[in-house]
Amino acid sequence: MHIKHSFEKIIPSVDFCSLRYVTEASEKLSVRQNVVEPPIHTCDTGVMLTVIDKGGLGYAATSDLSEAGLRKAVIKAQMWAEYSRKNMVIDLSKMTMPQVKGEYNSIVKQDWNSLSIKDKLDLLRQEAAQCKLNDKIVDWEVSLQVIKSEQVYLTNTGSEIQQQFQYLIPNVRIIANQGIETQRRTFGDFSSGQQGGLEILDAIDFVGKGKNLATEALQLLAAPNCPSEQMTVMLAPDQMILQIHESIGHPLELDRILGDERNYAGTTFVNLDMFGNYQYGSKLLNVTFDPTITNQFASYGYDDEGLQAKKTHIIKAGKLLTPLGASMSQTRANIDGVANARASSWNRPPIDRMANLNVEAGESSFDDMLSSIERGILMRTNSSWSIDDSRNKFQFGCEWGQLIENGKLTTVVKNPNYRGISATFWRNLNKVGNKDTFAMFGVPNCGKGEPNQVMRVGHASPTCVFTDIDVFGGV
Repeated sequence: MHIKHSFEKIIPSVDFCSLRYVTEASEKLSVRQNVVEPPIHTCDTGVMLTVIDKGGLGYAATSDLSEAGLRKAVIKAQMWAEYSRKNMVIDLSKMTMPQVKGEYNSIVKQDWNSLSIKDKLDLLRQEAAQCKLNDKIVDWEVSLQVIKSEQVYLTNTGSEIQQQFQYLIPNVRIIANQGIETQRRTFGDFSSGQQGGLEILDAIDFVGKGKNLATEALQLLAAPNCPSEQMTVMLAPDQMILQIHESIGHPLELDRILGDERNYAGTTFVNLDMFGNYQYGSKLLNVTFDPTITNQFASYGYDDEGLQAKKTHIIKAGKLLTPLGASMSQTRANIDGVANARASSWNRPPIDRMANLNVEAGESSFDDMLSSIERGILMRTNSSWSIDDSRNKFQFGCEWGQLIENGKLTTVVKNPNYRGISATFWRNLNKVGNKDTFAMFGVPNCGKGEPNQVMRVGHASPTCVFTDIDVFGGV
């Protein structure tokens, strides 16, 4: 490994030094309105050097992978470590960086390159051709994106980790219009990614989605507006992921709890004293952080500071247990966390980020949940979101709504929205679906940090039922 030999030659005499090498390539193929769009290709490679010395911490990144380039970067990292010594908010002498050797590889059964570009475009053309059901369908697009990433993590203490990832992101978008009314139905606008190869398309029933979504978009055009009243809300997994992300994931990031994000992405209503005693949700709520799940979008073997990933209960029987904080935040707060030091690329330092954050399946079947609801609404597929700076008060909109009356799905309604407060919403969790209602998704565009880092995150959830929720129609 060339990068390892180069690193060994430039290791400085410091307490700790690491090199994180990242190379990532992507290809996106799209067909919009039955016209093939120009393919989009990207490729990016570089390294991040980290130095911890005499209580100071410094970073430097470079795309110059020559020995001279690496030496220049490590000297700059040393310089920043020296400058930061007197201004650190963490006592680095109390922190022991992991010393490990290991590897991780995405499981790929059918590689992206096993089909020619022509064959993949033919698949997209065939799918797009099914979307134009009538002239009310005014825009439609079907796309596939692959991302291949390789990472190497080396330290002066002997750590050596190699990880290889392959992500597939399918997307279908349908826009329907009649007069002044416009409705959309999507699959995967920000939620369809998984690790693996083209075999994922069969697992998610990709073929036929365009036609099904176009049919639903036309239904929404003719549907009445969602009523405004307090009722029971049944959230499908593709909306639950947004609810998990915004009102559990972000509030529990330990660096945010410690105040690091307040200038940019806001603070949180959660404080350190809540862990171990705060009732975050009803006793039906069980949330796990688990980067070890095969094929979920944010799975990995080790985080970007070398800490080995493992499944951890964040919330159990509704009680808040563990923050989403990596090694440095754990040391700073003197509390146990998880392996979630993650960087979006080689030119960003790791910060506390969600990975796979999932609501565990319960015991209720879909029919059992439905039959228990006298007056309510089923909502699917997020269309809008808003949450305050403390990640507490929120308002979410969905693409699809369907009223539930006397235990049965009835009228389709458009522009369904609901609002609540994180600190009480999860305590209204009334039923949790079983494994038959469970689905896995990936969010490719979670933003956080200064400078900004757009990160891949995974969420999975069953269908869930919440009582006494404020529901209202939109425009």
